[in-house]
Amino acid sequence: MSKEKELSFEDKIRELEEIVKELESGEVNLDDAIEKYTKAMKLAKECSDRLNAATEKVNKILKENGELADFNISEE
Repeated sequence: MSKEKELSFEDKIRELEEIVKELESGEVNLDDAIEKYTKAMKLAKECSDRLNAATEKVNKILKENGELADFNISEE
């Protein structure tokens, strides 16, 4: 059983944009629209999850002793 190659974040966004354009056109029959909407919601969730994970990583900073700590900017 071959596994489908994981799309990059950017590819998922492009595919999501394409689906939205198709749905907005009004030229899609109901059954196809439901299928495309379902796929779009899946892609949107995957992108959101990926962004949340990236945000968590960016908000961590490596201390001098090698520990990860939350990154806080103090405004003084």
